[in-house]
Amino acid sequence: MDIDADADDIFKDDEDDPDAQHSLLESESTKEYVVYLVDASPKMFTTTCPAAEQDQAGETHFHIAISCISQTLKSQIINRSYDQVAVCFFNTREKKNLQDLNRVYVFDVAEREFLDRPTARLIKEFDLLEDSFAKHIGSQHGVVSGTQENSLYNAIWVAQALLRKGSAKTVDKRILLFTNEDDPFGSIKGPVKSDMTRMTLQRAKDAQDLGISIELLPLSCPDKAFNVSQFYADLIGLEGDDLVDFMPSSGNKLEDMKDQLRKRMFTKRIVKRLKFTIVNGMSIELNSYALIRPTVPGAITWLDSVTNCPLKSERTFFCADTGALVEESTRRFHPYKNQNVTFSLKQLSEIKRVSTGHLHLLGFKPLSCLRDYYNLKPSTFLYPSDEGTDNSMCIFIALHRKMIQLSRFAVAFSGSSSRPQLVALVAQEEVIQSGSQIEPPGMHMIYLPYSDDIRLVEERYSDSSGMVTKASDDQIKKAADLIKRIDLKDFTVCQFANPALQRHYAVLQALALEENDIPEIIDETLPDEEGLARPGVVRALEEFKTSVYGDNYDEEDEHSTGKPTEASKKRKANAEYATRECENYDWAELADTGKLKDLTVVELKYYLTAYNLPVSGKKETIITRILTHMGK
Repeated sequence: MDIDADADDIFKDDEDDPDAQHSLLESESTKEYVVYLVDASPKMFTTTCPAAEQDQAGETHFHIAISCISQTLKSQIINRSYDQVAVCFFNTREKKNLQDLNRVYVFDVAEREFLDRPTARLIKEFDLLEDSFAKHIGSQHGVVSGTQENSLYNAIWVAQALLRKGSAKTVDKRILLFTNEDDPFGSIKGPVKSDMTRMTLQRAKDAQDLGISIELLPLSCPDKAFNVSQFYADLIGLEGDDLVDFMPSSGNKLEDMKDQLRKRMFTKRIVKRLKFTIVNGMSIELNSYALIRPTVPGAITWLDSVTNCPLKSERTFFCADTGALVEESTRRFHPYKNQNVTFSLKQLSEIKRVSTGHLHLLGFKPLSCLRDYYNLKPSTFLYPSDEGTDNSMCIFIALHRKMIQLSRFAVAFSGSSSRPQLVALVAQEEVIQSGSQIEPPGMHMIYLPYSDDIRLVEERYSDSSGMVTKASDDQIKKAADLIKRIDLKDFTVCQFANPALQRHYAVLQALALEENDIPEIIDETLPDEEGLARPGVVRALEEFKTSVYGDNYDEEDEHSTGKPTEASKKRKANAEYATRECENYDWAELADTGKLKDLTVVELKYYLTAYNLPVSGKKETIITRILTHMGK
């Protein structure tokens, strides 16, 4: 039997496969299970502001909550498709939950569990929910006198049951609560209210003990602000400075609540857990976080043309002589000097293993040795893991303080089994402003380049003799003035979205949700024409051009050599000739009388060339272009 094996593929790494990398990242990163808990009492259906404000009249708190969740689901299905969500309403007329509790309704669609990954069908039906909510689900008042029914208690119980699946070590579990009622038991008095309050707070504490975080998104009524101290401060565990710093959202505007929800949903996730070995077996457990990463379109998933289910590729070996199915060999070979050297799978794994994937400290160097151009790719932020011992935390703190005190960075050996790499660990101090943390304490892991990763700029811009032209002091000053003029204030990379990526996802969303119109994408990366036209910027730009290229520089006609070519000279001469000839015609009269068609193509092109318009096309096309430019 002869099994056709690819000898060149014998040492291929699994990490060379983009799909394998994507799966590895998803398996290592922390997933998130979220239950949106929405109050559906009649008070949520009141308008958010007085009727005098016509632009906001008719917009209810319930509409704000539904719109925010819908927008988040559309973003989540793209950015975090492996997360799982559930939408639960309480204070409802109908009930739908596994515990069969009254006044709690879990919204779901067919072919999906209550807590599951978001789907296009879920988003489509959820967008239509507000119109049919009163008919199919209905709204009722919360806890009222004369009844022992506690809808908030039941809602937290249902949400806790929904979040029961998944390990707390690999899944972040959250409950996001939307309500405009700061005292859910305000309509009852005496011991009954105390008992209900105590039971509800205990239910919330039980959920938090299981690793479920409860977050409040309050909506303020027009006549009064939401008083979080009335009840919910105890439920979500706010006290001391946290209670003072907690600023309830106004809830009167949809954009404000969307911004609040976006901040709550944006959480840093653990990319990988590392063991940082210091010396003699002493190690620290660290979590790594990706602060900023370029966003790329998702990986392609092949689907069955009939069932629309994802396809899984499999490899099968057949005997070339008999055609019988052969099990995949447990050994590999590689040709060497006219003979095949065989390897077992275990031996290949050991051969390819260069690093364990953890960090090993090599030493320390002054921060002055760390160059800016060493940043070949985005860095990773390191912070001690909660799973580590108190001793490891003390080691990290002592190391962190000493590195800052001595202005040193650590050099460590890192990398996967096939891609070892030296990294620089730079300690960062904690920054606190106005009582809140701006920068957390920790270390940035910068991936250091190899020697052949660095290219000398002088090699590109040197002449035949090897000399590099240096800028004069005046040119440097003019360049600095120009940069100062066009400098963006308070710039961050998060201010600009990738227009191509935004359009890509807009098209996907329109196809998935069967929308007729594709939302218009604003390209925020285009130059600010109005800002660049300011007199100060124009003057600085002209001074820079004059200082570097001289008074007679024409950027369209010259190349990097600074000398105009014969072709550019000819184009410039033709443009000047066409401009002179164009002045000999009364184009407005020719257009009004319909005599443009009597001119030759060469004469018509005088106008196009003079006004820098395209000159291609037939005579009819050229005439149409001229009339369009003239506004006829």
